[in-house]
Amino acid sequence: MNLSQFLTELPLDPSQIKTDQDSLDNWGKDWTKHFAPAPSAIVFPKTTEQVADIVRLANIHKVCLVPSGGRTGLSAGAVASCGEVVISFDKMNAIGKFYEADRMVEVEAGVVTKALQEFADNQGLYYAVDFASSGSSQIGGNIATNAGGIKVIRYGMTRNQILGLTVVTGKGDILQLNGGMLKNATGYDFRHLFIGSEGTLGFITRALIKLEKPPVNLTAMVLGVPDFGSVVKLLDRFGKSLTLTAFEFFDSVAIDKVLLAGHAKAPFDSRTPFYVLLEFEAPSDAVLDTAMNVFEEALEDGFIIDGVMSQSVGQLTELWKLRESISETISVFTPYKNDVSVLITHLGDFIDDIETIVKDNYPDFEICWFGHIGDGNLHLNILKPDGMDKDEFFGKCQTVNQYVFATVQKYQGSISAEHGVGMTKKPYLDYTRSQAEIDYMKAIKAVFDPNGIINRGKIFDINV
Repeated sequence: MNLSQFLTELPLDPSQIKTDQDSLDNWGKDWTKHFAPAPSAIVFPKTTEQVADIVRLANIHKVCLVPSGGRTGLSAGAVASCGEVVISFDKMNAIGKFYEADRMVEVEAGVVTKALQEFADNQGLYYAVDFASSGSSQIGGNIATNAGGIKVIRYGMTRNQILGLTVVTGKGDILQLNGGMLKNATGYDFRHLFIGSEGTLGFITRALIKLEKPPVNLTAMVLGVPDFGSVVKLLDRFGKSLTLTAFEFFDSVAIDKVLLAGHAKAPFDSRTPFYVLLEFEAPSDAVLDTAMNVFEEALEDGFIIDGVMSQSVGQLTELWKLRESISETISVFTPYKNDVSVLITHLGDFIDDIETIVKDNYPDFEICWFGHIGDGNLHLNILKPDGMDKDEFFGKCQTVNQYVFATVQKYQGSISAEHGVGMTKKPYLDYTRSQAEIDYMKAIKAVFDPNGIINRGKIFDINV
């Protein structure tokens, strides 16, 4: 690798290159704490053409590149730990042309999710992908990880919102993919290869995003339930009767941490083992009546212990704090996070199996469960005991991982529902993907990135 010559030849202003230690530490990491950042430089392109020039020069000088968006990832997919050059998209943050008739907008990769949500709102429309990091995550990273969030049950993953992409491959070629069309039956749709590829095939620089009609009179209910089996039954009952926009769950450990930190208020006096937060559109009083009827029937059947329904936008916001504050609240406990998914049919048995595994092996570990139960996505958080060294804790959790992922495999689920594989899940990829699938993925990477310079070491290792 000839780093100094590479940096000298870059067609960038000096202000677009940073090599000071503070910058390296900042842009070389994401939200994970498993790998120390160690990039060689950070570059800030302003156009797709500049990205392509950077990639072509990187191939010549054998410099490895790592994409960087909002750096909110949870699988070390954007961590530069081996002297790579980081490509930050912070300066590519323009919202471009709005196609009113198509309900579609073109955005650069560095646009923050919240900014796109606000743009859509100003057009009387709605950007449906939403999660706790929307104030800092960037669209390019969302696409590269096929981000999910709290609205998947109604609107699907990020993949469902992407009508077109501009990408720079690992060769430095610029590809315009799909052009925003709903119908385009002309062979392979490379757009979908790049969505969820975690930056291993190239760099997403622009996207054509589908916007939705805004939901009407969103209303939320928080329900206290006696066991996880009741959570699944409530999903079935409310899902059949209402147009759900979200169906979330969290356990008593999660709500205890949120309440203790003062981030939200208790929804009711009763304390229960599990909680459900469901949200639905209520365009008429008849819909609210239906919701209450389902609630009363479930209460009589013992699936609900207590509950509350929002009566205003303010109350809706307050109820959502119970769910949205969990990640921030438990961060002080250095949680070891697992983000898995199984069929809804298997959720109850899966949770029972996992809790038994952790309690049998590490009874001193506190487990915090929450997730997007409406799409089978569970977040298992193991909280570090006071006084235990972080490295020792992570080591023990990696031992637990083998049992957790074996259980995921037992139920034919996924070791990563929405956070990606990156480096933290890489050793366990074969619990979800067969060797034949992994070989095909490596072959695809070799086509788009023949020298293996783009996000090397993420998802799987390659021979270079």
